[in-house]
Amino acid sequence: MALPPDACSLIVKYVADSRPTLVSLCTVSKQFQVAVERALYNTLHLKDYDVTIAVCAVLARTPRVANLVVALSVYAQEEESDDEEQSEPYEPSELPNDYWNALAGALRGTTRLRFLNLFFSGGGQTDKAWILGGCTFQLRTFHCDLAWDAHLQSFLATQVRLSDLYLADFQSLTITPPISTSTFLPKLTVLECTFSEAAVALVPDRPVCRIKTCFTHSKSEEKRTELQIIAAALRQSKRRLRALDIADSEYNVDFSLELLSHLTSNQSLCQELRYIGTLVLPVGGQQRLEFYGYLMRLPQLRCIEVDVSEWDPPPTHVAALRALTHELRLYCPTVTTVSYVYQFDRYLVRMDGHLAVYDEDGLTDTLWREI
Repeated sequence: MALPPDACSLIVKYVADSRPTLVSLCTVSKQFQVAVERALYNTLHLKDYDVTIAVCAVLARTPRVANLVVALSVYAQEEESDDEEQSEPYEPSELPNDYWNALAGALRGTTRLRFLNLFFSGGGQTDKAWILGGCTFQLRTFHCDLAWDAHLQSFLATQVRLSDLYLADFQSLTITPPISTSTFLPKLTVLECTFSEAAVALVPDRPVCRIKTCFTHSKSEEKRTELQIIAAALRQSKRRLRALDIADSEYNVDFSLELLSHLTSNQSLCQELRYIGTLVLPVGGQQRLEFYGYLMRLPQLRCIEVDVSEWDPPPTHVAALRALTHELRLYCPTVTTVSYVYQFDRYLVRMDGHLAVYDEDGLTDTLWREI
C-alpha cells in the first residue's frame, strides 16, 4: 500500500539532518525517492574538488535532478588529506579547466536556482565569470567572488529578480548592456561590495536600501570627496536608506563626526535609517555630546556599531559596556542594539526592556541586514 505524499515528506523531513539515512531511504520506493531527492538536492554545498566534479557531472547530465537545486554554494578548495604522501590539495590558482567546465555545465542545468554563492576569494583564479554564460535561472541572492568583467556584467544584466548581491570586485566597463540603465538589476535592495565605486554605480535608480561597503581612499581630503559622491548616489535610490555600513582603513573621531554631520544634514536620506556603522565613539566629553547630537537626528535608529579602540582603559568589561549603552540611549532611546569594536574584537549589547544585556554569543556581521 502506497503512503500518501505528505506522509513521505514528513518522514524525509524527520531524518533530513542525516544524509546517509536519506540515501538509504531513497532506495525504499519510488515515492521515497522523489521526496528524498528533493531534500538532498534542494541545497548543495560543494567544497571537495572530486565531489564538486562528480556532483556537477550529475547535474549537467540529469535535468530532473538539476531542476531540484534551489541553493548552491561552491568553494574553490579541497579538503585536506591525512595521507602526507598525497599530492597537495588544489588551491584556487591550480584548479584545472575540467573543474570550471564541469561547474559551467552544472550551472546551465540548474534552471530553478535562486541562491548562488561562489566563494573563490583565496587569491587564485577569479577571472572565470564565463562559467555563467548560457544560464537561464533567475537568482534572488548572489555572492560573487569572481572578477568583474564583460561576462559577469552580461550575466547580471539578465537577473531581473536579483535583490541581494555581494561583489568582491568591480570596474566600470563601457560595454552593452550598460549598468547605468534602470533595467540593470531593477530589484536590487541589498548591496555588499568591497569598492565604494560599485555602490555609486549600482544604487541610483534602484530600490537599494541596505548597503555595506568601504572607503577606497585613506587620505582625509580624498575620503571627504568620496563621502560626498557616495551620499549623492544614496540620495538617488528609489527607496529610503535603512542600513549603512561603511568600513575604513583607519578610523578616527574627526572623520566619524564629519560623516555623521554630512548624512544627517539631509533628512530625506536618513529619515528611515535603522543601522549605521562603523563610527568612532569619542572619548572626550564635548566631542561625545556632538556625536550624540547627530544621532538624535536619526529618529528610526535601532542599531549602531562604534569603535572604542582608542579608549584607555578599554571599556570591554560588561559593566562598562552596559554603562555606555545606557548613556547612548539617553540621547537616542530608539537604539536597542549596540556593537562595540575594540581592536579586532566585537562586543554586542542588546536591550531587554530597560536592561542592557551583554550577548556573548551574538553575531554582529549580519546586523546591517537584519535590523
